[in-house]
Amino acid sequence: MRTRLRTLRIGERTYTWRATIGQVAGDLVDQHRCVRVRAWGAGKTGLALEADLLSKATGVGWTPAATDGSYPASADVRRLIEHALALGWDPGVLGGTFRLTEELGVELPGFLLTDRVRDPGAPDPTARVIRAAEAQDRLG
Repeated sequence: MRTRLRTLRIGERTYTWRATIGQVAGDLVDQHRCVRVRAWGAGKTGLALEADLLSKATGVGWTPAATDGSYPASADVRRLIEHALALGWDPGVLGGTFRLTEELGVELPGFLLTDRVRDPGAPDPTARVIRAAEAQDRLG
């Protein structure tokens, strides 16, 4: 399967990005859809932006990773890029990765940032998804 690269223009710079669908385990038997977004602003040799997005979908059955169709839109990636730029990401630097982590509190309409993919000791994604759904219900 080939990787599809997309482009997005913010200001004077064109960013290239891709999203890879995967899954992340909860503390019990549940698996959640996780989409890794990588973006570059100065070609593939520049400092890459990376974020692991945890889907907030809740009504998708016992195995959300298998039935969840969530995928980030260009508007979601734009918000990630703008947030990273505000935090000091310099896409013109050569090499390396600038990671957005869950401690930053970035939340998109359909996703939360998660560290669970790289750190098994990170907070349970199931509990985080449930809290996000409850907060959404309270807002109406």
